[in-house]
Parts: sequence; structure tokens; C-alpha cells
Amino acid sequence: MGRSQQVPRGRRAGFGPDADDTGCAILHVDMDAFFASVELRRAPELRGRAVVVGGTGPRGVVSSASYEARRYGIRSAMPTGRARRLCPEAVFLPPDFAAYTAASRAVMRVFQDVTPLFEPLSLDEAFLDVSGARRLLGRPAEIAAHIRRRVTQEQSLTCSVGVAPTKFVAKLASTRAKPDGVVVVPATRVLDYLHPLPVDALWGVGERSAEVLRRLGLSTVGDLARAPVGMLRSALGEAAATHLHELACGRDPRLVTPEQVEKSIGAETTFDTDIDDPDRVRRTLLALAGKAASRLRSTGQVGRTVTLKVRLADFRTLNRSRSLPGHTDVTREIFETAWSLFAALRPGDRIRLLGVRVEGLTAAEQAPRQLALGDRDRGWREAERAADAAAVRFGAAVVRPASLLPAQVRANHDRSA
Repeated sequence: MGRSQQVPRGRRAGFGPDADDTGCAILHVDMDAFFASVELRRAPELRGRAVVVGGTGPRGVVSSASYEARRYGIRSAMPTGRARRLCPEAVFLPPDFAAYTAASRAVMRVFQDVTPLFEPLSLDEAFLDVSGARRLLGRPAEIAAHIRRRVTQEQSLTCSVGVAPTKFVAKLASTRAKPDGVVVVPATRVLDYLHPLPVDALWGVGERSAEVLRRLGLSTVGDLARAPVGMLRSALGEAAATHLHELACGRDPRLVTPEQVEKSIGAETTFDTDIDDPDRVRRTLLALAGKAASRLRSTGQVGRTVTLKVRLADFRTLNRSRSLPGHTDVTREIFETAWSLFAALRPGDRIRLLGVRVEGLTAAEQAPRQLALGDRDRGWREAERAADAAAVRFGAAVVRPASLLPAQVRANHDRSA
């Protein structure tokens, strides 16, 4: 096993949970190693080991890593092959988005119980404006403790919380509160907190822009705040210069915006090697349709338009869509539409990526469902909801179409039939 590296906690004296939170109505809550933590909740025997969730093939990337894995330098978006080299003894698991979505919904309900002013950023993080919750739940730092306690007690997961007067500073604080902590940035000490940080801590500063700023002698946020705006415009352009200078000065006027309904839900996959096998395409579209349908059901939505995405070996991307007679969240209906779109497309080249999305979403309870003549009152939709419940409890692989079983299992079944 490679030599481990200690994970810096990044918490600074004077900004703990007991700091003055007057005027700090914004919380940023970030789940700790979310996908990996959900897997560990399901398989507690893996606790204490390096666990990596992500694609397992040659083109796979890391989606999440436990903190034990992060000690070896493993990070999200890193190629899985590199992660294996850094820690060959890590446990590598494929992602189970049905389980993560279910856990996310449970966590978001905790946030909603605290305040209707919460803004999800992804499955595992959200902003909350708790200005209206103080009378019931106490000061912001106490609300942060309340959220962390409920998430741990109800979901057996941990989260980190940043408490600050603005969204930008709250998000910075939650990052430095990890894992399983709270950082409060008092309104009167925002610049004390911001200015010692490296410039790449600012939203919008990537590797290239950070290098540009360092060449100008600007290595910290404080350096950037004190720099002439004209110099920043020359180096970064008008929009970026203004944006970064405002953040460096602690100014971020954005409000917490309550959750907006998603415009589409889907799934896609990039193949380890380009394919042209129609049977492989068909089975992949069935799996993607199943993921899209599961995510629709988990969010209580149905959709009316199915979109197929095909990226060819030369990176050309083709998209085709078809609207259905009614709304659906059923795998079979989504798959049959996607497959017919593919059959009509006939790309005639090797395929690098396939994707299936469902658009035209509406709440399931608001969508009228009209049975066709001869249809049963109950069928595929009810069967898939039962499969969802089993997947949350036992894992996504417990119930799936026979055609998605491993080839050897299908072959054994065919011989015994």
C-alpha cells in the first residue's frame, strides 16, 4: 500500500461553532463523501477502509471517495485507473444512483423542515436562509447543530455546515468544516477569513486563471482584493475581473432561491471502448431507461418527451426526440421510444456514448393517466415501484430485467429452459 497523506482539516481558530453568528443567516450544508457514505451505511463492514465509488472501466472516473481513500490523494473526477494506482487495496464500487437519490430526498426533507428557503445545488448540498427559523430553533449556529444532529440520527450520515452572511462565504466555510464540522464566519470578520486564502478558493478561478493571477503577483484573495481593477480586466476580461474582485471584497448579493423543478431527467454512459453491437446498444438503452424512470419516480415526476443522445467515435453528437401520447415514468415505455429513435437514426458508426433523457416534466399526481382499451389497471408502473423499494433496501442489482443479467447467468438460464 502506498504511503498515506494526512487530510488537512482547514479549520482556523476563531471561526468555530461558538463564533459570533450575528447577521449570518446563510447556511451551506454539504454531505460528507456522500455516495461513499451511503455505501458504507449499507455495508458497515467496510468502515475504516478506503472506499471509492465510480466507473470501474478504463474510462471510469471517481464520483466519491471515503476520507480514508482521500488520504492517498484520491479525489472526485479523478480517473479510476489513477485512483487504483494510488491505493491498490481500496474497495471500488459502481455507483447506485437510486440509493443516493433516496438518501438525498430524506436529507432535503430535514432542510425543508427547518426553512422553506432552501436551495439544492446537487444531491448532496444546499443553501438555507434561516433568518425566519431563529425564533423556533435559535441562532444560526444552533440551527446548524440541529441539522447535523437530525441527519446523523435519522440517516446515519454526516454533514458539514458553513454559517456566514453570504452564500459564497458559507460555501467556503462548509468546505473547510469537513469532515463532520461547523465553521462560522462572523459578519464583522469576513475579510479576515477570506484574505489569507489562496486565489483558487474563489468561484471561477480554475488552474489557468490562477496561474495568470500568480504571474501578476496575486497569490491570495487579499492580494486580488487590493489589486487595481484595471489590471484584472486586462488579464481576465471585464466580466471575470468584476466578479472576482467583488467576491474577494466579500460582496455577494445573491439570495437563496428555493428549489426549481427540473426540466429533464435522464442518464448516460460512456463506453470503455467504442461499440457497434446492436445487442449491446439495446441492453444499454434499457439500463439507461431504467435509471431515468427510477429517478423520475424518486422525484414524484412524469415526463412526456423522450430524447436519445448518441455520441460517435469521432465525437459527433446526435440527438433525437419524440413526444408520447401521455406522461410516463415507466421503463418499458421510455426504452421502447429510445430504441425506436435509435433504429430510425441508424448512425452507421462506432458509438462512444449513449444517453436517454425524459423532458416535459410534471408532478405525477397532476398528470392525467388514460388507460388504452385492454390495458390493465395495474401493471408495469406498480411493479417498478415495488422494485424501487427493494433497490433502496437491498441495492440496485437485486431486481433488474433478465436481459441485463451477466452473460453467463443468461446462458445458464437459457440452457435450463
